[in-house]
Amino acid sequence: MVNVAEAIGNTPLVALDRLTAGMDGRILAKLECFNPGYSKKDRAALRTVEDARANGSLAPGQVVVELTSGNMGTGLAIAALAFGHPFVAVMSRGNSAERATMMRALGAEVVLVDQAEGGIAGQVSKADLELVEERACRETLNRNAFMADQFNNSSNWRAHFDTTGPEIWEQSERAITAFCDFVGSGGTYAGVTRYLKQQRPDIACYLVEPEGAAVLSGERLRDPNHPIQGGGYSRRNLRFLDNVPVDGYLTVTGEEARDTARHLAAVEGIFAGYSTGANCAAALKLWDGPLKGASIAIIVCDSGLKYLSTDLWSDI
Repeated sequence: MVNVAEAIGNTPLVALDRLTAGMDGRILAKLECFNPGYSKKDRAALRTVEDARANGSLAPGQVVVELTSGNMGTGLAIAALAFGHPFVAVMSRGNSAERATMMRALGAEVVLVDQAEGGIAGQVSKADLELVEERACRETLNRNAFMADQFNNSSNWRAHFDTTGPEIWEQSERAITAFCDFVGSGGTYAGVTRYLKQQRPDIACYLVEPEGAAVLSGERLRDPNHPIQGGGYSRRNLRFLDNVPVDGYLTVTGEEARDTARHLAAVEGIFAGYSTGANCAAALKLWDGPLKGASIAIIVCDSGLKYLSTDLWSDI
């Protein structure tokens, strides 16, 4: 018998053999949608709360506040509930409504922030995120709260170094030759890459960004608006990526992410979100370059249930 927090992690790794039939190579997908909050962020959320309680920065019963696109907020709602902390999620109105509904159902208070001028519903830009950060800081001060701070708190990437990376390595029977990941905070990429590179330094690790907003690769920002929620915020300085190896950069369009997510559902029975589509589309692109025949690990970041009102699923 376990509590819900203990159900986080140890998610399945599955081979996308129907999707890649006839191709030279293999894609292995880590089903993070199997976590209680239906996303990879459950791991970082749980680790953040556990570490903060252990080091005294989070007192018993203290309020937890976090800016979120929805997934970290859902994870924190679960972790905070398990340890007896009220939780306040601060989120842009540009994110899908399902995320706010789920967090409220889990007992969280959700503060919705209007988008920046010219903002597009369903697309959260760097300007939108900056407004959310500003509001989250105010809420933290006003409530004398603990801010989870997913973009700067090392508990984020350490959760993936200690759990996600080792699980991928062992579940793949140590056969991984590449890894690619769509970047939000950078925590998943940093943690998994650090672990995999310790096992085999020649494993090729790639960052994935939206077309037009690939600033981490050094490109000029051309279009900050895209539908791939949870990442691609055009932030050039992501703390977790400091001193983390990057073997290359890949870009995907919103359309490529959407179409691949739909194909993944129809062919493999994996009902996921936009960022998963981006990861899978990027993995397929790697085979057109120097990694033909590679065994590529990707993350199924969250569930498609969080996007039912978006154009990912609303018009099928």
